Amino acid sequence: MIIGIGTDLVDIRRIERILGLFGERFIARVFTATERVKAETRPHPAASYAQSYAAKEACAKALGTGFREGVFWRDMGVDNLASGKPVLTLSGGARKRLEDLTPPGMKACVDLTQSDEAMLAQAVVVISATPESMTTIFEYKQ
Repeated sequence: MIIGIGTDLVDIRRIERILGLFGERFIARVFTATERVKAETRPHPAASYAQSYAAKEACAKALGTGFREGVFWRDMGVDNLASGKPVLTLSGGARKRLEDLTPPGMKACVDLTQSDEAMLAQAVVVISATPESMTTIFEYKQ
């Protein structure tokens, strides 16, 4: 069963401007250490930051809170599996909100997909729940 859906579209040039204005202050407030390392090893760091930013916005929407009720930017971290598949790891207030949303006897799964084109970064997050007793082929990093 789907318990939340969120999407976001970010203009990469906007993130470039914010990085130019606020630099480290913005990065430290919004991004996890993993996201920072990933972005800073890319030829165009702002594009990577924009992708993570869009994923966090989409996740906050799927959680139904936005960045309120104890949900903060760094409570959501974007990483990639060895296959390249993007995943979201939730902690703190975001993890608590996910637990509160998940019906008893169910296990939550947070799926993320990302895309970019020219100067846009996009992300979609779907939060679903399946019975804990159900076995699946895939084990998702939460």
